[in-house]
Amino acid sequence: MTIRLVIADDHPLVLNGVADLFRLEKDFELVAKCTSCAETLAAVRLHRPDVVILDIRMPVKDGLVITSELMAEKIPARVILYAAEINEDQLLKAVRMGVRGIVLKEMDPKFLVQCVRKVHAGDQWIERRTARLSLEKMLKREAGALEIASLLTLRESSILKMVAEGLSNKQIGEKLFITEGTVKVHMHNIYEKIQVNGRVALLRYAQEKGLV
Repeated sequence: MTIRLVIADDHPLVLNGVADLFRLEKDFELVAKCTSCAETLAAVRLHRPDVVILDIRMPVKDGLVITSELMAEKIPARVILYAAEINEDQLLKAVRMGVRGIVLKEMDPKFLVQCVRKVHAGDQWIERRTARLSLEKMLKREAGALEIASLLTLRESSILKMVAEGLSNKQIGEKLFITEGTVKVHMHNIYEKIQVNGRVALLRYAQEKGLV
């Protein structure tokens, strides 16, 4: 079975290198190679490929934004991100959006070919070291969120997240349409429930629970 590909990278050298890599394989058909998000979206809509290989750092709209648009349009192509680097937040977002493969550009090109074959077959391919770190971070966040939910009300949880983002009591009040005095009352209740003494300790708690 022939695997139909669209490849997108804004660096012509990388784009042509990846295209040449797949032209050497008999089971692939390169239907389009693109250097911009607009070209990529148009090519995928037109050709309906089996797999799309996206550089995560595309100009104007990055690979995650392009992926989100393809998912929203329910285009069945499976997405692989080809990245020079990817942080934990990007990886978690990609996996949650349905990205099936992530390959780092520092890896041997043969792994990209293997990745496409596995993803086309319905499997998932994610670089192990990055996946492990991201999984640990995700589990930490989820455990922290469960603990916070068991201790605080929804309003208090919202205020805690805003504190973690660096907002002052006045800014929190403006966002929630409540007075600064009411925010202070909520803060006092949060301190008591979490058993911390002051804003610095609360920020440290938020960091430990993965909120920041």
